[in-house]
Amino acid sequence: MQTLAKQSMVIVGAGHCGGRAAQALRSAGWAGVIHLVGDEPHAPYERPPLSKDLLTGDKTPTACALHSDEDWANLQVRRHVAQVTSIHPADHSVTLSNGEVLGYQSLLLAHGGKVRTLTIPGGDLPEVLTLRNLGDAAALAQRLQPGKRLLVVGGGFIGLEVAASARKLGCEVTVVEGAPRLMGRAVPEPVAERALALHRAQGVRVLLGASPQSIERTADGVRMLLADGTQLDADTVLAGIGIEPHLGLAQAAGLAVGRGIQVDAQLRTSVPGIFAAGDVAEFPSALSSQLIRQETWHNAETQAGIAAQNMLGGNATYTSLPWFWSDQYHYQLQVVGEPALAVTSATRALEDDGLVIFYLDASQRIVGACGWGEASRVAKELKLARTLVEKGVSASAEALADPATKLKALLK
Repeated sequence: MQTLAKQSMVIVGAGHCGGRAAQALRSAGWAGVIHLVGDEPHAPYERPPLSKDLLTGDKTPTACALHSDEDWANLQVRRHVAQVTSIHPADHSVTLSNGEVLGYQSLLLAHGGKVRTLTIPGGDLPEVLTLRNLGDAAALAQRLQPGKRLLVVGGGFIGLEVAASARKLGCEVTVVEGAPRLMGRAVPEPVAERALALHRAQGVRVLLGASPQSIERTADGVRMLLADGTQLDADTVLAGIGIEPHLGLAQAAGLAVGRGIQVDAQLRTSVPGIFAAGDVAEFPSALSSQLIRQETWHNAETQAGIAAQNMLGGNATYTSLPWFWSDQYHYQLQVVGEPALAVTSATRALEDDGLVIFYLDASQRIVGACGWGEASRVAKELKLARTLVEKGVSASAEALADPATKLKALLK
């Protein structure tokens, strides 16, 4: 068992964050070896299209890739289709599932998480799918044919985006959500109510406060039994109930973990030479300094560059604020900052029942915003709202709520 030279960078996780980190290492001037380890056969790609454009056929897997195979070859990144089974901080090495041992100068953990699955009887039937990778998207897309019945468990972003895609393809769709409203605590109630109305207007049956108890096969598909006795027939069930971050590898190596692998503002873990970024990292918020974990495109994209700089001995601080979006039909919602830090809020009405809710702290600093509306109509206002939060602008609730007050003027 040979250990490859320690004058190399090892990245665990060949997804969006890991791929961007490899690219950033080269851009920063690293000329040594880069090992990129992931258990998918595909080169790194972006995940947002999995629930949208890949299902509807508006994008191909190739269009979602961060780079072409030729570009990866030019970057001289050594890809390993394997898993890291153990980390050895004392001698700066990792062991792969194929027995290979890689030495590292710096190690980045960007291996995300695994999807939660339904633990009810029948939750493991072949008709019950999850959505996390390109293979999952391909399997689901094959089943989304006109007239087919899709049952989505989970009224979060993934579940609702898939529901919208399936309706576009002509499927009959039912969404089952255990909470009393959609999208949990991720968005405020006025936005959840508008999303609910939109999906129902598009023909989706949405059941709130509904608890799945079991799934069984029938002559023409599957049947789900809910706690209240309701029976739901479908051809396919999608479990869209979130992910669990991969923490076992870090725990076994003695790294500090909480809801994720805990890092400082430079994305350094508790063990020297090891960094973490993306879905798996729990990092200090630039607004509150409290540890948070983000499962977003923006987080993967921005943390990758900071991690790469610091793997090379830099001291860059991660200061980007949380930001995510969700596209559902021709509508979009966005959330930026940390609304939970607010003591008051202001709602600004936009065209066609769109809105932006601003969140202010005790000093009237805008610490968060959540917007919703037809994407083509609210894009400008949502972009300005995001800028106001990122710049830490202070404004009165009255001014923010007043349509006569131009948001752009508040930036001056």
